[in-house]
Amino acid sequence: MKSFLKYTLATITGIIIASVLFFIVMLASFSAIVSSGNKPVSISNNSILVLKAGVTIPDRGDQNPLAGIDLFNLTLSPAPGLNEILNNIEKASGDRKIKGILIENGLLPSGWATTEEIRNALLKFREKGKFVVSYSDYILTQECYYLATSADKIYINPGSMVDFKGLSSEVMFFKKALEKIGVDVQVTRHGKFKGAVEPFILDKLSEDNRAQIKDYAGSLWNQVIEDISKSRSIPADQLNRLADNLDGNLASRAFETKLVDGLKYRDELIDTLKIMSGISKDKELSLITMTKYSKVPDTKTTYSVKNKIAVIYASGTIVTGKGNDSNIGGNYYADEIRKVRLDTSVKAIVLRVDSPGGSATASDLMWRELDLSAKVKPVVVSMGNYAASGGYFISAPGTKIYADPMTISGSIGVFGLIPNAGKLLEEKLGLTTEIINTNKNSDFPSILRPMKPYEKEIMQLSIEKIYSDFVSKVASGRKMSSASVDSIGQGRVWSGTSALKIGLVDEIGGLKDAIKGAAKLAGIESFSVKELPVLEDPYTRIFSQLTGEVKQSILKNELGESVKYYNMVQEIKDMSGIQARLPYFIDIQ
Repeated sequence: MKSFLKYTLATITGIIIASVLFFIVMLASFSAIVSSGNKPVSISNNSILVLKAGVTIPDRGDQNPLAGIDLFNLTLSPAPGLNEILNNIEKASGDRKIKGILIENGLLPSGWATTEEIRNALLKFREKGKFVVSYSDYILTQECYYLATSADKIYINPGSMVDFKGLSSEVMFFKKALEKIGVDVQVTRHGKFKGAVEPFILDKLSEDNRAQIKDYAGSLWNQVIEDISKSRSIPADQLNRLADNLDGNLASRAFETKLVDGLKYRDELIDTLKIMSGISKDKELSLITMTKYSKVPDTKTTYSVKNKIAVIYASGTIVTGKGNDSNIGGNYYADEIRKVRLDTSVKAIVLRVDSPGGSATASDLMWRELDLSAKVKPVVVSMGNYAASGGYFISAPGTKIYADPMTISGSIGVFGLIPNAGKLLEEKLGLTTEIINTNKNSDFPSILRPMKPYEKEIMQLSIEKIYSDFVSKVASGRKMSSASVDSIGQGRVWSGTSALKIGLVDEIGGLKDAIKGAAKLAGIESFSVKELPVLEDPYTRIFSQLTGEVKQSILKNELGESVKYYNMVQEIKDMSGIQARLPYFIDIQ
């Protein structure tokens, strides 16, 4: 028995020591990666920059070399952000060692506005006399095809296809499912177009909601068709016929109709790229990733230490408190904006918004700091894929607002949801409750009973107050009358193109345009960019992956594409207070 215990304790001790040593070795390895991650690199002549499309592209890249590490799958695949990609394309246009860009297409959406910004950058790159080639091994998705039309040549694998069919917007309704489990959702709202509540109280779209979806989806598709028609020299009506007939589904048909320029296997693509970049067939093709090229010094750009432009990235749902990497914490962002407002070295602020909205109170906290900032220095807003409801609320104080034609914006309206789960608890689960109040409405709001008429009046007053405040702040920021804002408000969603026509934005342009516009307003030519919020250090990143991100990896592996519905339910669960957000989860594809 003593020998058994001795060997057992020795084994446990050995495991603990081995684990500690393994952790130390891993930490040392990570430290080595971090220390070498930001060292400048050089590239060879006749190189080709590779743009990975069809992947999730955040507005802001993470320079942390461990940012792309997936501890669950033990892989390292850094994902450059839009800012990094745009900077690299501009840098490459003046780099004699870069001969062209290869677009490698994938399957995941990045958002139409993000895609359009990159597309415009590629068109400018081609103006320098350099080539852009697009290639797809499998399916060339509609979003990727739009990007690909900025290229000199579009090639696909002979067994591939082009998914070119027009836009489709999907709205999911929860009313019948909630009825089955005995939950009644009590709704308070302002805005006839504020369809955020419709999935909870209807089983199909209202006529007003259907009309606005057709309007902004049609606006986006018209922009897509116009741009493709110009690039591919195919008339718009012919492109719509090709979409109607699904002519891209066969690679041969896509080639015949000039949607693509050729059908090539990977080896044939490599031979073609060698010819285009001036490399003999017996030499290796030099392909440079975006992550690597980011570390190549840009000798033609001058920076000013004295003058800074703060670029604040606000991506995700607006929530109360600090928030996290995937949302916008109202208190945290308000503090960050306050700091740059008081920093005299920061001459202008660029707020990059990619948000469907969220908490009305958190939006108001940020609005206050941005409004104060706009009184002392230029505040320029750059709208990404979404800048709607609360996302537009925080944009309203901007000195100047830029939007992409594909931006989903507007949605000036608010709503409140209080579920009544009393029937679920009593009839389905056999649970009853008894409440003792000191005053008439001490238990308001309650999810265990329906609202009383007086409580509904109080809720409606709160909604009306916040909507009125929303409208007045937009009117003040946009120099419009409250009546004008109300007429284009009511929760209606607009595309960037439509938003320009009705005065909700000032100019069509992307992130780079906004930064240049901010510099012009501030009267500075040389400046450095200060990106905020400050990203967490590599070691904190590792530990955060050991918690929340690993959970997401497990869910994604188990649920696949269905994980988005799980995330939708989580967002609904986390909603608190009166909301100023998009009318529903918009999924345009």
